[in-house]
Amino acid sequence: MVDIKQLRYFRAVAEEGQVTKAAKKLHMAQPPLSQQMKMIEEELQLKLFDREGRTLKLTNAGEVLYKKAGKILNELEETLVEVKETSEGLTGTLYLGSTKSCFSALTERLTKLRQDYPKLTYQLREGDTFFLAECIKKREIEMAIVRLPLDVNEFEMIPLPSEPYVLVTPDSWNIFSPSQKEIEVETLQGLPLMLLHRISGTGQFELIVEECKKHGFEPDIICECPDPTMLLSLAAHGVGATIVPKSTLEAFSFAHIRSYELKNAGIKAESAIIWHKDRYLTKAARRLLDSFITSSGHPALS
Repeated sequence: MVDIKQLRYFRAVAEEGQVTKAAKKLHMAQPPLSQQMKMIEEELQLKLFDREGRTLKLTNAGEVLYKKAGKILNELEETLVEVKETSEGLTGTLYLGSTKSCFSALTERLTKLRQDYPKLTYQLREGDTFFLAECIKKREIEMAIVRLPLDVNEFEMIPLPSEPYVLVTPDSWNIFSPSQKEIEVETLQGLPLMLLHRISGTGQFELIVEECKKHGFEPDIICECPDPTMLLSLAAHGVGATIVPKSTLEAFSFAHIRSYELKNAGIKAESAIIWHKDRYLTKAARRLLDSFITSSGHPALS
């Protein structure tokens, strides 16, 4: 019978494409690893690899075993964590992510969590919504705060309060009254705009462009970037204007800029905390979610 250790060996060889590289990754000698691969194939009476030069490629049967073995190993890891947590306090590491434009929603909650559970440590990932969703799928993080829209087929989510978009301009432009706090969307026509754009998929960029079209004009876009702080820095240096969620502007301090809320926009900046539907959540992750559940009215986790 193929055992757990053999499944780990098999996946390492499949991922590295060579027994030599896999052996180095596993900190073991090559001959024993080759023998283990031979034993698995003999046990299953199947060929799992085809050799293409120096590279090993999975057969159809190997592809199936690779996917199934991944699920088995992930479930085992989560089971061990769950069993361990039944007898220990809230310790360990919480793996989570956030887009920069949403990070302000995390700071107070992490401060409180740190006060309540001082033995807990954190690993934070930053990126756009597409990147963080992929990190969750790969089990590199447990949850993330992201900007919507998002295909939620694989995720559970708690929506966070919506907020307005604001136009941010260099203060040297002097195109609006110093006392002005709001502008019409139509005012954006002709302005050189720098917009947030995801690595992949539909996001704020498409929402803003479509909103401009609804108001009768095509926006003049001079820059696309997934990082709001870079866009705010460029605006502060006079390169162009940008549009960001209001909380993003409040979370980062930049001089030499002015901001104006888009008062007749038909869109709001939407965000949510997401996690994988089929993954066990650690106690630390559940404690963090509790703080969002309390303020959102979302049903409590079982």
